[in-house]
Formats: sequence, C-alpha cells, structure tokens
Amino acid sequence: MDRRTQLVTRLEVAVRLARGGFDLDVVFSLAEGRTLAIVGPNGAGKSSLAGALAGFVEVRDGRILVGDRVLTDTSAGTDLPMDKRRVGVVFQDHLLFPHLTVLQNVAFGPRSIGREDATAHATAWLDRLGITSLAAQRPRQLSGGQAQRVALARTLAAEPSVLVLDEPFASLDVEVRADVRAEVALHLGGFSGHTILVSHDYEDVVALADEVLVIESGRVSQRGTLAEIEATPATAYIRRLLSGRGEA
Repeated sequence: MDRRTQLVTRLEVAVRLARGGFDLDVVFSLAEGRTLAIVGPNGAGKSSLAGALAGFVEVRDGRILVGDRVLTDTSAGTDLPMDKRRVGVVFQDHLLFPHLTVLQNVAFGPRSIGREDATAHATAWLDRLGITSLAAQRPRQLSGGQAQRVALARTLAAEPSVLVLDEPFASLDVEVRADVRAEVALHLGGFSGHTILVSHDYEDVVALADEVLVIESGRVSQRGTLAEIEATPATAYIRRLLSGRGEA
C-alpha cells in the first residue's frame, strides 16, 4: 500500500501527554501515502495519541508537524484548533449528524467551498464508495457497515492531510467487518495523506498497515514493518499478539 509521491511530506510527532497519573512519551514520523498502525495493550495511550493528533487531547510538551505546517508546538505556544488542523477522524461510533441526510452529512466537511460545490463533492464521494443509493437516508436508517462507509466518505470529502482511524470496525458485526475493512483498504490506496490506524484487531493491522508502532506503558516498545515485527518481536506482549493470544 505504498502511495508515496515524488515530493514526500512527513508527519512528525514528538509529544508528551499527561492524563491523570498516566504519562505518554512518543516520537515518530510517517511519510505521506503510508499507513501506520498504533497497537498496544489497553491503557497504553493509543487513543490519547490519536486525540492529540486531532487536537482534542492536550499536549503537555512537544510538537506535531505536517511538512512545514505546525499543528502543535508547545515551545511556541501553538496549538491549532480541530477545525484548522486538517486531521480527519473516523471513530468506532460513526458520530453522523442524526438530523441530516447522508448527502448532507458528507457535504458538511467541505462546506467552506460553498453549498453547491460541497454537494457536488459529496456526491462524488458517495459514488466512489458505492453508497449513492443512501444519499437521501438518515443515519437511523443505516446499518452499522453503511454508517461507517458514510463516516469515511464524510471524513475524506474534507480532504484531510492526516486521517485517523480510531477503532473504526470495532462496533461492526464480524461478517460485515471484513467487507468494510477491504473497502477501506481500497480507498486508502488512493489517499495521498498520512493515515494513523488505532485498532484492537490484528486483522485490521494486517489488512491496512504499512508500518506498526507498538506502545506499552506510554512508551514505544517497537517500530517497523509488519514483516520486521513478526521476525523479531521485542517484548512478551508483542509475541502474545503475534501468536493470537493478545489484543492489539
């Protein structure tokens, strides 16, 4: 799934977070067109890191950059609000607006370009994801798989530079999960930005990720491609994970 372009922009992250008695200290970078899976035991800090990228978890110390664009820099007092960061998030719970139709939900992201253009842009995304027939429906009329497809369309329609998938398939039935996962993998193939996947399902990692970042107790315990991680697992947790006895 290598989608590198000629001029590569990197996502650069070096942050410390403190939530209650928990301390997270993580450094990594990611080339555009790549998907990095963040895995680790429950409570390791995965979702907190995703929240810091999106701007709804405060960074105590550090920087988050996309190329030369500064999202967060505590030393300079910079912390862009969520709507200025160009970071799109797809959550486990799709969080669609219940009072809007599917088309209106997807058009909400690019609304700054004007209603007519946003609607046309949203229509194109519904077509790309094969859900044009759902355009007039409300979220309450959708199945779980349909709702996640709409959530992905809404996020991508806003043209984010960073896409965060935070447990995106966890609420789906097992028989639906594989199909939606395959569709997401297909569309990530055409996404030129940086993708961060947080998941408890190692099948998600295998299907979607180019690289893996393992966090344990708030620290990076291993980073590499899936093949590298499988060849030389660095900790007992990673060995359990690879043998199918651990949760990502």
